[in-house]
Amino acid sequence: MSISEESRLNSGMKCIKYMIFTISFMFAITSILLIMVGSTINNIYGDFSQFIDQKFVSPAELLIAIGFLMLAVSIFGAVGAFKESVACINIFGFFLFLIFILEVGAAIAAFCLPTQTSDMLIRTMNESMLLYEDNQYIREGVDFMQSGLECCGIESQNDWCELQNANNTNPCYMPLSCISYNSNGVLDYYETGCLRRMNFIISQSAMLIAIGATTVAFVQLLGVICSFLLAKTLRRNKSLREVRRNQFQQNLGMLIDSSINGSKSSSNDYSKIAKYQENIETKDVEQAIFQGSPSVN
Repeated sequence: MSISEESRLNSGMKCIKYMIFTISFMFAITSILLIMVGSTINNIYGDFSQFIDQKFVSPAELLIAIGFLMLAVSIFGAVGAFKESVACINIFGFFLFLIFILEVGAAIAAFCLPTQTSDMLIRTMNESMLLYEDNQYIREGVDFMQSGLECCGIESQNDWCELQNANNTNPCYMPLSCISYNSNGVLDYYETGCLRRMNFIISQSAMLIAIGATTVAFVQLLGVICSFLLAKTLRRNKSLREVRRNQFQQNLGMLIDSSINGSKSSSNDYSKIAKYQENIETKDVEQAIFQGSPSVN
């Protein structure tokens, strides 16, 4: 294998490694963003937990779990790229595909939630207002919602009066969390109901989960395709490198064998020459002895 071919092969392997590193790094950053978004929305839902059903919280929790899983898979992909392991990169792509399925599920669930938000809030708010005087936990939750969102009642502040008239309590009074001060510093009550503002917060949070999960899912699908293609290219380059290494070893072995055989043939020639000279010297000695001896009559 020539030096230029070896250089091109090594450059291709480095390019593949850097591409996988880049994909892993991008998904690591994305996973951190998913964890942050999911945690923020989960905290928002936690502040108003008594007004929100568990099925509305599940997509946010699933988004957090997807973020942590994606972070672990991204680290695994980076390790596989560093070791140039085709198996690790294929496993990396497989887990990315599983996460893609989870993200599609979270997106579908989140897209379906906004249509159910209004009915859920009307039901939970009515239940909370009925138990406002009897349950301290519910009372604190209602006060937090009304003071934090600067609202009163469900549709308006008149909901409290309607509730009290239904219970035959006189006179009508508002919770302290409904009290506000106008621009002149005069005591007043919030006129806006809490349903509209709560509906906006819950619906927008669900849509944020849906859009974020959908966007990341499509980007991740491209990552799955790229990871499998890069694994295929890495496998081909490693096979090509192995074939050329074997060819180089075979050529080197043939060269060494020819050198050894050449040295053996040279040593055989030298031994034949030495033996021939030895035979000549032996004949010369015998001839001299024969000529120097006296003749017998």
